[in-house]
Amino acid sequence: MTAESARAIAHYLLEVDAFGFRPDRPVRTPSGRATPVTLDAGPVIAHPRLRRRLVAAAVDRLAEACGVEAFDVVAGAELRGLPLAAWLADALALPMIYVRKQPKGFGRNAAIEGRLAEGARVLLVDDVATDGGSKLAFADSLRGAGGRVEHVLVVCAAAIWPERERALREAGLSLHALTTWPDLAVAARERAVLPADLLDEIDAYLSDPAGWEEGAAAPD
Repeated sequence: MTAESARAIAHYLLEVDAFGFRPDRPVRTPSGRATPVTLDAGPVIAHPRLRRRLVAAAVDRLAEACGVEAFDVVAGAELRGLPLAAWLADALALPMIYVRKQPKGFGRNAAIEGRLAEGARVLLVDDVATDGGSKLAFADSLRGAGGRVEHVLVVCAAAIWPERERALREAGLSLHALTTWPDLAVAARERAVLPADLLDEIDAYLSDPAGWEEGAAAPD
């Protein structure tokens, strides 16, 4: 994925108001970090042209990284990973399953909805990767059910916590993102969609997320 492609996706997300920045009401990531950056999947679902652009970019990204024949099944992460997983499974002519945040019932398939063959090569799909904690949990569930999980595809990655990206790699996961928070920040400045002071605060957060978090309001 080229820098130009990632920036183009960022511009498109901004155009449909899928990107949000709320320093007064930060949210908490799965690993407990406070972040003011949000990505709303609702506008993505509502805009067919954006949907087609994301699917095409995802197929291109996979072709570059590992090949589009590298998978037997696409797994959507509950809940926001399901739409993109469905569109991508259709584009790749592959079956789709989904993996729950919490197991339902008992047994090795308790977290899986759908049929997962032993040893099947699984592409895990979600909307956002912040600090990577939920991706590790989803991958563990899929592996526990017999799947081989080596690749995760997301619309947007934070790309500001190197230690978490190392944790994914150490867990045998390659993360593929169509765009990143820094790309969104640059696109937001280019489009002038936010006041200058908010744009400056975005840059301050991205350059020092831990320092920003120390002075942030309590997350929702």
